[in-house]
Amino acid sequence: MRLALAQTEPLWENKEGNYEASLAFLEKAKKEAADLVLFPEMSMTGFSMHPEKIGETAEHPQTLSFFQEQARRYELHIGIGYVEYRQPKSFNRYAFISPSGEILADYRKIHPFTFGTESVHYAGGEELAFCRVKEFTVSPFICYDLRFPELFEIASEKAELIVVPANWPSDRRDHFMTLLKARAIENQCYIAGVNRVGRARTLDYSGDSRIIDPFGRVLAEAGSGEELLLADLDLNSLRKYREEFPARIDRKPGLYARLRQS
Repeated sequence: MRLALAQTEPLWENKEGNYEASLAFLEKAKKEAADLVLFPEMSMTGFSMHPEKIGETAEHPQTLSFFQEQARRYELHIGIGYVEYRQPKSFNRYAFISPSGEILADYRKIHPFTFGTESVHYAGGEELAFCRVKEFTVSPFICYDLRFPELFEIASEKAELIVVPANWPSDRRDHFMTLLKARAIENQCYIAGVNRVGRARTLDYSGDSRIIDPFGRVLAEAGSGEELLLADLDLNSLRKYREEFPARIDRKPGLYARLRQS
């Protein structure tokens, strides 16, 4: 599978402008024969704490509808972030769309970022999400979820590719890069982190999007500007590595649960 990461600089809370800008990334992904193209967290608005302004409802799924149309137009699988508006709190979401326009998975971010006041405006989801893209089983998490390895351990029992769309600030860029690599090594799976760039409100974003293989090798990495990052993923290589070095069979989840309670 050929994976593409669209490292973008979204216009602040400007969906229409970002929809238009996204087309250049989709055009290039199509030209590069990508199978799946991923956009960052809250892809078309930036990391906004105004769900009443940017949020969408099931009756009016503006962002999903736009990218369903583009998925059909470009014959691509697309990963896109958006906000589900609810009261009293909304949800930070990430969806996978098939080339036929079908919603394959739609994940609610489990860990709102309390330090950044996200938990004031957004509730946490309570379920993992999975879907098939080509021959791969894929699972999405969102940004701050990266700091909670338990999620990745559980997801990797099914998933060969785990993706982490983010709005991860420059101040903690080393954490982003290190944790992505750790999650790949720990879980013997491909990890793709797609971050934004630029500046929004008081925060700078350095990008650093990357695709990492199950050995912890960086297959592709972005700089600090807008770009489309590409890498080819090999499912047979992943399966062979898991068979030859079956470290995950030594996990003891029952013991870990008991130790937590002691």
